[in-house]
This record gives sequence, C-alpha cells and structure tokens, in this order.
Amino acid sequence: MKDEGARTNAQAALGYVFRDPALLAQALTHASTNAESNLANNERLEFLGDAVLGVVVCELLFRNYPHLREGDMTKIKSLAVSRETCAQIARGLGLERFIVVGKGMRAGANLPASLAAAALESVIGAIYLDGGFDAARNFILPLVLGIIEKAAASGHQQNFKSVLQQHAIQEMGAAPVYRVLDEQGPDHAKAFKVCVEISGKRYEPTWGATKKKAEQDAALIALRALGLVGDDGVIR
Repeated sequence: MKDEGARTNAQAALGYVFRDPALLAQALTHASTNAESNLANNERLEFLGDAVLGVVVCELLFRNYPHLREGDMTKIKSLAVSRETCAQIARGLGLERFIVVGKGMRAGANLPASLAAAALESVIGAIYLDGGFDAARNFILPLVLGIIEKAAASGHQQNFKSVLQQHAIQEMGAAPVYRVLDEQGPDHAKAFKVCVEISGKRYEPTWGATKKKAEQDAALIALRALGLVGDDGVIR
C-alpha cells in the first residue's frame, strides 16, 4: 500500500495508527500479487493473527462466562473465529476497499469471503507486532463482544442445525434433509442455495458463501417457521 491516502483511510477504518506502516501494507497484500518465493504478502501475518484472535476470544470467554463448560466455550470460540464471522467483520470495517490482489483476483465488494477473513486476521497480526498484545486485544474486543454475547445468550451457540435436528427427530419423527438447489460463482468464491426438508415439507431456501453456512441459515429459517426461534436468534 504505497498510496498515503489509502493508508490513512485504512487506518481510520481500523481505528488504529501504525508506528510501522509497512506492517499494514503487508497485512493488506494478498499472495496473488507475488511469486510463491516472495514473503511480502499477508500469509504469515494471517497465521499469527489467527492465533492472537483465538487467545483474545478464549480469555474473554474464560473471564466473562465462569458458568460455561469447556465444551460450550469451544463452540462459542469456534463461531467467533470462524471464516464467516471474520469475513463479516472485515466487510463491516470496509477492509475490502484496501486489499491489494493480483490481476486474476477480484477486489472490492466482490472479494471472496476467505480473502476478507484472511485480511482481518492479517491486520490483527500486524497490530500485535506493531503495538503488542494489549493493542491487539483492544482492537479485537469491540468486534467480537456482541457476537459472543449473542451466542452465549442463545444457549445453542448458533448451531441451528443441531437444534433443528433434535426437535425434528423428537417432535416430528424425522431427521432434516438439506438439499443444494443451486450453485453459482467460480470455485474460489462459490455460493450455494440450500433448503431443508422435514417429512416432505420444504422450507424456504437461502444462499450462503459456503455450503455449511447455507445449511445453518436454512435451519434457522425452518426454526423460525416452526416458531422455535425469534428474530434475534434466541430459542423460545
């Protein structure tokens, strides 16, 4: 990121000013811009940032939720650090505007979810190296706090498939069946249209950036139709 204006805008979006701007530039440079032997991209920072994000989330869960068992904390942590969540956060920050990609990749609003998630983790790694653990924690906490609070309050950690499976078998006498109705996009950014059926009844389909995400969203739609989950995602 050689443009001073872009660097300033990126730091404003992140709410963090780098002492070493080269770290920010590296965090926002995708490997598609370089030869495989060139390490001046964000892959190593992504590796570091993923670990830092996990530690911050685990510490938050341990300190703020003393009543949760290890298994429940693991489920919430998995949700908070998932590719889908990281991509959502990255897009909320507007990171797709600043990521530098190779000629064969699409930047901006069409950026694949996996690249957006990697950019967030890379930025976390860069902030950790630039300002230390406290700086990284202060950056991460406002981004994940609401997600974690909602997951903890829901009682099911956003695993809507598990909730639907249990209800369908116990109350309806049949297991849910997930059907892929359509697929669109290139292999590196494919989207899936999925619906769920229970005892022959098909519920409204939905699109997802991954098959797993589409199935979870389809399960949520079915749970809402059955009156089991409110608009806030909390079990009634």
